[in-house]
Amino acid sequence: MQKLNRETVIAEALDLLDEVGLDAISTRQLAKRLGVEQPSLYWHFRKKDELLAAMAEVAMAPHAIAPLPRPSDNWREWFLDNTRSFRRTLLMRRDGARLHAGTFPGPVDIDRIMHKVAFLVASGLPEQDAKIAMLAAGRFTVGSVLEEQADAGPDGAGNSLADASPIDHASAFEEGLTLMLDGLARRINVYD
Repeated sequence: MQKLNRETVIAEALDLLDEVGLDAISTRQLAKRLGVEQPSLYWHFRKKDELLAAMAEVAMAPHAIAPLPRPSDNWREWFLDNTRSFRRTLLMRRDGARLHAGTFPGPVDIDRIMHKVAFLVASGLPEQDAKIAMLAAGRFTVGSVLEEQADAGPDGAGNSLADASPIDHASAFEEGLTLMLDGLARRINVYD
C-alpha cells in the first residue's frame, strides 16, 4: 500500500470524480479505494468540503500555471487564449465546472488575477472594466462548461435551441467569447 498523504488522497479523489461524478463521490468510497478506514481521511481533510476545495485547486493547476500576459502581448489574443485555457482545464475533469464553481481564489491566484487585470488596464481598459471583464469571462466559461458537461445527449450535443438543432458547445463558446471581446474593444476605443 502506498503511503497515505494529502497528495495521494487528492489524486485518488480526482480519479474517483472522473469515474463516478461529483454527486457520487463519498469519503466512504474514497477510503475504500485507498485501502484505509474512513476516519484516516480526517487527518488530511476534516470535512468533505475541504477535500472538494483541494480537488478543485489541483484540477485547476493546468490553467493556474499558464503563462501570464507580457506587456508586448496583444490584449485580444491573450484574452482569447486565457479564457480558452480556463475552459480546457475545466473540461479535463468530469464535472470540472461544478467542482470549480463556488471556490474562492487563494493568494497566489489573486496575484495572478491582478496581474491580468493590470495587463488589461495597460492595454487601455479602465480598471473597473478590466475587473468586470475577468469576472464575466470566468463566469461565462464556468456556465458554458457546466451546461456542456450536464448535456446528457448520447453524442454530447443533446441541448438544442428553438430550431431544434443541436448545440455545438465549442462553437457556441467561441461565439459568446467573440461577443464579449467585441464589447471590450469598443470600451478600449471609447477611452483612447
